[in-house]
Amino acid sequence: MFKKILIANRGEIACRVIKTCQSMGIKTVAVYSDADIYSMHVDMADEAINIGGSASSESYLVIENILNACEATGAEAVHPGYGFLSENESFAKQLMAKNIAFIGPNIEAIINMGDKIESKKIAEKAGVNVIPGFTQALKDADQAVEVAKSIGYPVMLKASAGGGGKGMRVVNSDAECRDGFERAQNESRTSFGDDRVFAEKFITEPHHIEIQILADGEGNTIYIGERECSIQRRHQKVIEESPSPFINEDTREKMGAQAVALAKAVNYQSAGTVEFIVDKNQQFYFLEMNTRLQVEHPVTEMVSGLDLVEQMILIASGEKLNIKQEDIQIKGWAMECRIYAEDPYRDFMPSIGRLTSYLTPTESQFIRVDTGFREGSEVSMFYDPMIAKLITYGPDRNTARENMLVALDSYYIAGVSHNLNFLSSIMQNSEFISGYTTTNFIAEHYPDGFQGEYISKEMNQLFASVLACYHHQKKERIQTLITNKTEWSVIINDDLFTLKLENNNANFTIHEAEHTKKYQINKSANNPIVEVITEDQQHLFKIEENFPGYTLTYRGRVIKALVTRKRTAELNQLMPKKTPPDLSKFLLSPMPGLLIKVCVTENQTVKAGEELAVVEAMKMENSLRAPEEVKIKSILAEEGDNLMVDQTILEFED
Repeated sequence: MFKKILIANRGEIACRVIKTCQSMGIKTVAVYSDADIYSMHVDMADEAINIGGSASSESYLVIENILNACEATGAEAVHPGYGFLSENESFAKQLMAKNIAFIGPNIEAIINMGDKIESKKIAEKAGVNVIPGFTQALKDADQAVEVAKSIGYPVMLKASAGGGGKGMRVVNSDAECRDGFERAQNESRTSFGDDRVFAEKFITEPHHIEIQILADGEGNTIYIGERECSIQRRHQKVIEESPSPFINEDTREKMGAQAVALAKAVNYQSAGTVEFIVDKNQQFYFLEMNTRLQVEHPVTEMVSGLDLVEQMILIASGEKLNIKQEDIQIKGWAMECRIYAEDPYRDFMPSIGRLTSYLTPTESQFIRVDTGFREGSEVSMFYDPMIAKLITYGPDRNTARENMLVALDSYYIAGVSHNLNFLSSIMQNSEFISGYTTTNFIAEHYPDGFQGEYISKEMNQLFASVLACYHHQKKERIQTLITNKTEWSVIINDDLFTLKLENNNANFTIHEAEHTKKYQINKSANNPIVEVITEDQQHLFKIEENFPGYTLTYRGRVIKALVTRKRTAELNQLMPKKTPPDLSKFLLSPMPGLLIKVCVTENQTVKAGEELAVVEAMKMENSLRAPEEVKIKSILAEEGDNLMVDQTILEFED
């Protein structure tokens, strides 16, 4: 067994691997860039060594620097995590040359499965169902259009190397195909150093199902159930669960058998994932094989009881797989939500900054938090915006879902925008609850982006009552002369709620028009999460004080409110409303990022939909287009500028 392992990664996956190594009694080495010097994984490891500049191209992607770190620390093996060098055959070869174990598959498998064009050929030969398409690298945009027409729109343009949704575009016309080819090629070149793009038929009403496998390279190969990964945005997974609520047992067994057949065809060893696209009739097609640990592996661990990282380490150390297919028992249900630093209210634009406050749910057998962040950590523009993975378990799907809602209510992040409310909204969606979700789910249910969960009149009444109790409790702590009977007015938007209440410590009675309700308010010092117990159930509210009012968050719903005396509330209603400034004459950067292209010149007239500029943020290109026909008055930013959110790029003529 290895005595010391270097983790060639960062963030939550580095922390995750370190935890398993610690449980196995193995020393760990963390590597870090200049931007990550104060990161959590650096502190968790037994040793840490700097490997270069902040950009991944200067650190985590520099093979020589990783090799030097291995030599300097005496690491016997390297776990690559996911992303970065995890599927880089040159990295694995160079480790082997230095007699350092690569905790992952054999080089042949990395090469064959890492190339999406070659992998399809191998899969087809192994008897695995494949999607109709053009399995050659496209030469240029003209050929992309020609091939797309022959396949028939809609078509998926996909980078041959890499994954994570980068270098992927769904196109529905010749014009979209030309633009999509350029974007996919640029993203692939930037992220993976490989600009090859191919085309395949895009399956409508698709379900994204993947099979987790384990193999020791000596013929012992098993599959460990499946994961449903259909909730996606821009081809990046948002919510995963195991098992899938969609596929039946017959489909499950057939997919598992084909995944095993493919793994054996390339003499696979280690943990891996075979991804399938499944249509509404449960006909499934091979999508790709990820020759690494998946981001969503915790849901498989929760329902199987296995530690996949431990199995990877054991296999890499030369041990045979001691688990047989008949030993695999899937028990209960698990769900995973990816917590991102992004603004769902602004088309999910990435957010950067420091976590001024960061509180995670209490972990248990039902709740797991995989994170590489803590209070004070910085979300950097150089890396992926994922903050954490929140995983919940239950004996059945609905219990796992309810546990997830409670866990999301218990999660608090300040300093950057986040998607907690969006995730909570999905958990309450009737179609999600039914279990029938396709990869079109987010586009169909949030066509105009996320605007917040619907707030009924009854819900606003609840919010007003909670805030009145909370406000009274706060005033009682600082004003000893306040009586236990009083009246408060709560203003939520244009609605005014006047509430009469009485209290005894944390217990409140509110007298409403036709009935009386009791509330218990439990709050810890310096904690915005407030437990509210009503007569029928328990709630977890996030209440932030924003003088002179409050912001309350509950189950994806956010309201801003003012709590005051009745006369003050009446006068407040008469105050003039501030008109927001007119920004329609400007093109603003919707996110912090790098301005890589300005597509117009001053005095140029552009039509609606034409490209104005391209901003790159967190390894994704974002095309900014004209909302209507406009004339460019002035260009206020230059290519190569690092933009702040809402920074002005262009000004239009009146």
